[in-house]
Amino acid sequence: TAPASPTGTPARAGSPPAPPAASPPATPRPLAITADALRSRAARSCRQVSAGLFRRDAARAPEVPLCAGRGGTLHWTADLDIDCDGRPGPVCNAASGPYFQGTTAWNGSDGRPLSADEVPYVVVPGPSARWRPAASGVTGGTLAVLVHGGRVRYAVVGDTGPTDVIGEASYAAALSLGLGGAPQAAGTQKDVLYLLFPDTRVRPIEDPAAARAAGRARVSRYLRETTP
Repeated sequence: TAPASPTGTPARAGSPPAPPAASPPATPRPLAITADALRSRAARSCRQVSAGLFRRDAARAPEVPLCAGRGGTLHWTADLDIDCDGRPGPVCNAASGPYFQGTTAWNGSDGRPLSADEVPYVVVPGPSARWRPAASGVTGGTLAVLVHGGRVRYAVVGDTGPTDVIGEASYAAALSLGLGGAPQAAGTQKDVLYLLFPDTRVRPIEDPAAARAAGRARVSRYLRETTP
């Protein structure tokens, strides 16, 4: 009697053995999300989308380009000044400085201004001939990633600022990067990489946990798609 084939059907005498079953494709290992990995990718690709450069501070000369990078991203590197605007909290309120405003360009899902104390958000320049956020797909809740030193933190676009200045984020965003302190002294003059993903909206905009979840998933995909 002919021996049975691996499928259980008797094999014909002299027939070649059945080929082994194909192994399922290996699942790619996720790439580690590191500050160095994000900085290196941003450094390799900058197609300037701003019609001119931005200032780091009002008294500085324009020097910062706003770039379109790989993977559909936007990015710039600047300092981090504190935006304490929005719904008043223990740190950011009318007593925190003369420039406090109780509003933000975008509100939370409850219709109230965002809280700079609670919501890690990034400030983008207001619309102008230099750059229009909406033309680049940027709006309230757009996923933002902040990179400083060895830290990678997730945020949202939450407010607009002067049309010619770039490099500002909420007190909560600064705190997440280890740049807290009194509002007037928080932040840093050292470089921070700001990375935006216009194809990803965080909902609700005021939920830091939602930003972290969306950020980790989108950045993991970004690293896979832009592997050298």
